[in-house]
Amino acid sequence: MDEPSVLSPSSTVTWLRQRFASGDNAVGHATVIEPGLPPLELQQLQPLTPAAVLVPLVVRKTGITVLLTQRTIHLKDHAGQISFPGGSCDAEDNSPIEAALREAQEEVGLDPAQIEVLGCLPEYCTITGFAITPVVALVQPPLNLKLNDIEVAEAFETPLDFLLAPNNHQRHEIEFQGVLRSYYAMHWQGYYIWGATAGMLVSLHRFLFPQHPQS
Repeated sequence: MDEPSVLSPSSTVTWLRQRFASGDNAVGHATVIEPGLPPLELQQLQPLTPAAVLVPLVVRKTGITVLLTQRTIHLKDHAGQISFPGGSCDAEDNSPIEAALREAQEEVGLDPAQIEVLGCLPEYCTITGFAITPVVALVQPPLNLKLNDIEVAEAFETPLDFLLAPNNHQRHEIEFQGVLRSYYAMHWQGYYIWGATAGMLVSLHRFLFPQHPQS
């Protein structure tokens, strides 16, 4: 299926539903390994901690946006970074989808009744030892967010068309623990979206537009 020529709310919502229902759902597709993380090093990180995040696509009249959070600076993992609502899967979670919905409600107060799950992207494995399932969903406003101030410093929305534009998918390199590693990053209105969050957004682009050159 071709992408809509204009990312208007109505055409995009219909197209997204069709794309995830087309039988080419990303569930079961090859695992995505964080850029710069060699497969051998990934094996050394085993067992990875199962985790799930919600990729909330907010259906605004002016266009589709993506709800993102900035983590508080005192957290053990990814302190201060931009992220999706989510976290480790608990024993009582029956699926990554259930974990993502639970975490989104706990972290930012998203009501599950406002959420329409479209599907999942391939599992995303990180250098920090997590195997993350990104759960993509439509979210109907009003959001009435209630932030968990222990984990979330801020929540904000970024236009989906900006995040999906390959020209905004910057590739950078950094030396970490003596190894040169690469990562994706996106700059939007003073926010620096990078690492796993940016990598999963690139994964979303690749799933939605498989006919385009890879970012």
